[in-house]
Amino acid sequence: MEPIRVMIVDDHAVVRSGLAAFLLAYDDLELVAEADSGHTALALCQEQMPDVILMDLVMPEMDGAATTRAIKARYPQIQVVALTSFREDELVQGALQAGAIGYLLKNISANQLADAIRAAHGGRPTLDPEATRVLMEAARKPAEIHFDLTPREQEVLVLVTHGANNGEIAAKLRISQSTVKYHVSSILAKLGASSRTEAAMLAVQHRLVP
Repeated sequence: MEPIRVMIVDDHAVVRSGLAAFLLAYDDLELVAEADSGHTALALCQEQMPDVILMDLVMPEMDGAATTRAIKARYPQIQVVALTSFREDELVQGALQAGAIGYLLKNISANQLADAIRAAHGGRPTLDPEATRVLMEAARKPAEIHFDLTPREQEVLVLVTHGANNGEIAAKLRISQSTVKYHVSSILAKLGASSRTEAAMLAVQHRLVP
């Protein structure tokens, strides 16, 4: 199998250097680019087409959430994992709403980060416990919006919220992957979500799933 192509986006050179060294320890992970700003990251995406981006959130000029949103708008196939030192609720919500599939703190172990990159490449979210807490608190808010999901879309949304990818959903519901893709696209449109992770967050927040 081809290694997972990874790009690092962080305005601190020492952080980029440390992450680059970490990637060398895994045969299935390949560093293809480093960026010290959001604008540079956008340019490098077009040149290198990474599979997964490790994205710092607090950067000057163009922060991580804005960079993530711009990348997902242009290259929806690229997965973004937010990697930060900060736990603020606004950062968690901003990153996930921008389209990040994961939210992790920089103090996680190398193996945990490697697993998160692999999960992101497979379309599965990985969330730090702090990010999970934010989602749980959002879940306590009363639902006020109706999204008019069909019964089948609700079934798909439940599985998306559990982290299932299209192949797993297709096998579970005994439908084709193209049908799953259609339902996921419809769900994202109805929820006004830019990513599966944001859809899962909205599903929990508005109690759309059991």
